[in-house]
Amino acid sequence: MATISEALAIAIQHHQAGRLQAAEQIYRQILLVEPNHADATHLLGVIAHQMGRHEMAVEYMERAIRLKGNAVAVLNNLGGAYYAVRRVPEAVACWRRVLELKPDCAQTHYNLGNAWMEQGKLDEAVACYRRALEQKPDHAHTHNNLSLALRGQGKLDDAVACCRRALELKPDFAEAHNNLGNVLRDQRKLSEAVASCRRALELKPDFAEAHSNLGVAFCDQGKLDQAVACYRRALELKPEYATAHYNLGNALKDQGKLDEAVACYRRALELKPDYAEAHRNLGVAFWGQGKLDDAVACCRRALELKPDFAEAHSDLLFTLQYRVDVTPAALAEAHAEYDRRYAVPLCDAIAHHENVRDRHDRLRLGFVSPDLGHHPVGYFLVRVLENLSQKQHETICYSDRIIKDALTHRLQDAATQWRDVIGVSDQRLAEQIRSDRIDILFDLAGHTAHNRLLTFARKPAPIQVTWAGYVGTTGLKAMDYILADRYEIPPELETYYCEKVLRMPDGYVCFDSPDDAPPVGPLPALDRGQVTLGCFNNTAKITSQVIEVWAKILDRLPGARLVFKYKGWNDCGVARRFAEMFAAHAIDPGRLEFLGHSPHAELLAAYHRIDLALDPFPYNGGVTTCEALWMGVPVVTCPGETFASRHSLSHLSNVGLTETIAHDLDEYVELAVSLAGDLPRLAMLRGDLRRRMAASPLCDGKRFATNLMSMLQDVWEQRINAG
Repeated sequence: MATISEALAIAIQHHQAGRLQAAEQIYRQILLVEPNHADATHLLGVIAHQMGRHEMAVEYMERAIRLKGNAVAVLNNLGGAYYAVRRVPEAVACWRRVLELKPDCAQTHYNLGNAWMEQGKLDEAVACYRRALEQKPDHAHTHNNLSLALRGQGKLDDAVACCRRALELKPDFAEAHNNLGNVLRDQRKLSEAVASCRRALELKPDFAEAHSNLGVAFCDQGKLDQAVACYRRALELKPEYATAHYNLGNALKDQGKLDEAVACYRRALELKPDYAEAHRNLGVAFWGQGKLDDAVACCRRALELKPDFAEAHSDLLFTLQYRVDVTPAALAEAHAEYDRRYAVPLCDAIAHHENVRDRHDRLRLGFVSPDLGHHPVGYFLVRVLENLSQKQHETICYSDRIIKDALTHRLQDAATQWRDVIGVSDQRLAEQIRSDRIDILFDLAGHTAHNRLLTFARKPAPIQVTWAGYVGTTGLKAMDYILADRYEIPPELETYYCEKVLRMPDGYVCFDSPDDAPPVGPLPALDRGQVTLGCFNNTAKITSQVIEVWAKILDRLPGARLVFKYKGWNDCGVARRFAEMFAAHAIDPGRLEFLGHSPHAELLAAYHRIDLALDPFPYNGGVTTCEALWMGVPVVTCPGETFASRHSLSHLSNVGLTETIAHDLDEYVELAVSLAGDLPRLAMLRGDLRRRMAASPLCDGKRFATNLMSMLQDVWEQRINAG
């Protein structure tokens, strides 16, 4: 008959050899003889943990602690069991006690680092991983996890180095290849990122996370079909993978398949109800469908779950601009809340600007934007940069744009210096701007996607101006000025802007006419015998009030048709819902046509079918209005009090087409009906609009740049004199 010690030794041999059932049977037999045997109790807990019975493991190990006291091995394993059942604070307490007893335990430092990572305490995680590597420098998993923590801190170069060290130690480490792909994607080294994810999948073909991450890299490259295929493969392998459902939703949203995107986000939230990012992007999809109340609710839910989610707060502010019931006062307060929540805590980062003392010959102007390419910001900026005097100004562009196009390269050629800052943290970008000794820094994004307002909150330049990329105040006290004109911000509305208003003498932007535009065609109504109305704005602008007003116009023009064109209109669910809204006002859906995305030249050519454009409200067209005018199509508009509702007022006024500007919605209807009934007038306007526009201040880059230079010099002199 074996003694208990001999039986324990045999059980441990089975255990170490992986014969868990045999070991478990002997441990249980020992406990029948000696119920308080601490080692058998502990090792039964270890087996339970290994077999995935984590709650049982906790019970055994807690009992072992009571029997044996603070034994290092038991505490360490109990920490692992707690961690497995998501009792992270208890796991942390166990591992900290282990390190008090045995400070050089590399595995425990590693485990504790993982726990800190899960709690988002990145500084603590990094410290633990580094301590583990002091004891065990060749541990590939520690290098890999340190890379994850460094990536979370925005230290991407260090994160890449850790990944590469992990792969030197373990070349077939699929998880490290996948992680390296993620960091390279953050650095926007997209081809290298794709290669790393592919290598992970060569080593581990059923690696769902690597399929999903490869999809994200493809998305960043604009290869949406390939991205969708990757996400679907990830979900075949792991159907309850919430992140893959979320990523698939993102790709489908970008393809304009909004109903499918919404379904993906909802599935992600079924699996992970506290998924703040999914709530946020579900809101973006609802925005694209024109469901503004739902979009606002999603943004608010994301902020409830993640109060420090500045991007979701920006989405909320942007969405509010589209609501019919929004007032300038409400917008001012909502934007001020953003400042209080996210910007004011960064005030300590504001330092004195030495360059204010300089009376230098050339002002150094900085322009910060993720949209320096074929985007409204690019169209409004390029002629300004090309016409700014290099003798008076240096221009430095800080670009977050991933995919560069022909307009990006034109902007690069026009700038004195160009800095790609994709993946650079707000703090590091602020440091770079300060190092560049920028005098006047322009924000060209406001609260739109991928903005850098938290860089501006750190006040890296002595004068900061918001312009062109957003539709009103940023709410930031650190933003000194907003560049506008007398149409966008008349004196009586200044009180709703935290920034001081700089008014250009003409319009607040300069439009670069599209070089891919076809010639203006003849008035289509002359051949068709009926008027075709059009709106090429995004779906979010088409509110129920807009539909009600447009239905009145269609009712007054029985033979007229209305054509919509924008990404998302080809989504059957979206088109059906809007058609039903018109039908509720007795408008036959057969009089409506919904056209989706097309290349830019085809978009412009579609104006050959349009006789008269209808501007939505309260969020008007910006570039859309300019493009309609360039194609010879007059735009009927009705400005309100918000910045977003006055774009077309500015553009039409600068072109000299004030006869299509209504003072209220009743006049809006009358103007549209009157013009639609006067085909000779429409034909005359169509034939002359492009010439009028080209000769107007709206397209005069030299005039705009001269006026801007004069204004900026005055502002700089005032800043110097103020000390």
